[in-house]
Amino acid sequence: MKDEGGRMKVLRSAIPSSFILHPSSFPVAEPLVLVTRGSFVESVHRGHLVASDGLGRRVAVLGSPEAVAFIRSAAKPFQAVPLVASGAAEAFGLEDRELAVACGSHDATPAHTETVESLLRKAGLDVSDLNCGPHEPYSKAAAESLKARGERPTAVHNNCSGNHAGMLALARHLGADVKTYHLPENPAQREIFRAVSRFSGVPAEELGYAVDNCAAPTFALTIGTVALMLARLVSPKPPASADAARRIVGAMMAHPSMVEGEGELDTELMRAAPGRLVSKVGAEGVYAAGILPCERWPEGLGLACKIEDGDKGDRARPRIAVEALRQLGVLGKDELKSLSKFARETLKNHRGESVGEVRAAFQIPLRGD
Repeated sequence: MKDEGGRMKVLRSAIPSSFILHPSSFPVAEPLVLVTRGSFVESVHRGHLVASDGLGRRVAVLGSPEAVAFIRSAAKPFQAVPLVASGAAEAFGLEDRELAVACGSHDATPAHTETVESLLRKAGLDVSDLNCGPHEPYSKAAAESLKARGERPTAVHNNCSGNHAGMLALARHLGADVKTYHLPENPAQREIFRAVSRFSGVPAEELGYAVDNCAAPTFALTIGTVALMLARLVSPKPPASADAARRIVGAMMAHPSMVEGEGELDTELMRAAPGRLVSKVGAEGVYAAGILPCERWPEGLGLACKIEDGDKGDRARPRIAVEALRQLGVLGKDELKSLSKFARETLKNHRGESVGEVRAAFQIPLRGD
């Protein structure tokens, strides 16, 4: 990533032009979720789903593993790896709870915002240093509480504030400019690009990226690559920063409420299968999970999915996540009981009568089936 004079190159976007300019060439997606009304299918959510083990063997594919997507917030655990690998987490005395919120897309409850503020304080920073921008808390209770006090949301209420606090702490530890910590040329972001490169196998200078809603870089990768990254996160092997990966995975599993929030998909999945998986949603219909090494998947397993239509309203992703993990043997009957609200949604009319449902409609072709 250095030019001939030894200077660090500024990374540039490298998203394939065919992906941007020629929608007709998009890979064909598979039907994953059906929306029915009565006995008829009213709508279909299509997408791409890949499962890969820690050795890079694809054990299941629906759609195309070469479909490219911005992985959005599913990148957060990897963006947090340099926070540990650089020694910043140790230097600032960060606890697992703070590392978990750095990996999360939180609901901005008081527990979340207090944890983000704690992380910032330990690094000698505060909320005014966050460049992610403000938005209303995802938690309805937190949003109503703000309004009742006559207060407006600040950057700490952004669901990405924990992630940005981690980037800020990394920049401070590296002696980089904390005002530009979110820009691709900042040393903190260069470390993040290198981490994503190590887990994905894509050279750092070739990573496609653009600007996410929180102003930090978001990466464009194939769904097959994302699945491999999750497998390597939970079953790390050199050069994938193994010790840092283990600490990140452990923090997420120990504090699932910091990764998203009460009643949310990531949090409830990790609670239902404690110590067995990490779960991370991303915007525009992205889902990723890492299944830790177990009897069935001794090398670990990464699962990645991109819902083609972006899944506005989030009605497809929960069904896909639960059903895929069931078919992969990660979730059994007991776990499925606690996750029933995610597995299937009943549609009701304005009289409260059931008129249809939203349900998964796919069969994963597992290797050896």
